[in-house]
Amino acid sequence: MKLDDILAIGGKPGLFKLVKATRQGVLVESLLDQKRMPVSQRADVSALSDIAIYTYEEELPLGEVYDRLFEKLEGAKALDVKKASGDDLREFMSSFLPDYDEERVYTSHLKKLFSWYNLLHECDLLNRPDDKAAEAPAEESSEESE
Repeated sequence: MKLDDILAIGGKPGLFKLVKATRQGVLVESLLDQKRMPVSQRADVSALSDIAIYTYEEELPLGEVYDRLFEKLEGAKALDVKKASGDDLREFMSSFLPDYDEERVYTSHLKKLFSWYNLLHECDLLNRPDDKAAEAPAEESSEESE
């Protein structure tokens, strides 16, 4: 999965796939309903690759957090944020990322984190750790043949 192409837009629910850049902003497609819409340059748009989670030692990129979560869940979906309490979300987060900064990562952040994970899972856009391993030898072999 290329998190560079997946966007979160302030004030809009869900996630969006970047279709193309325009002079006025970007054209995106919703992962929820596959509808396309233009987004102004003034909108609060963040690529998921630019988002990180605070830990006590560093900021961990969202892609790495999702890789750890995927491994923990063995490819299953995360818990349902609509049914889980804040304590449940924090406990679950601690189960796969024990050193996350509990003071700077709010419950609202955890809700987004897990709801986005579930949406990416439904759309089959999650990187599986074994996918990265499979890609690496193929790239090395093509470099060696040159």
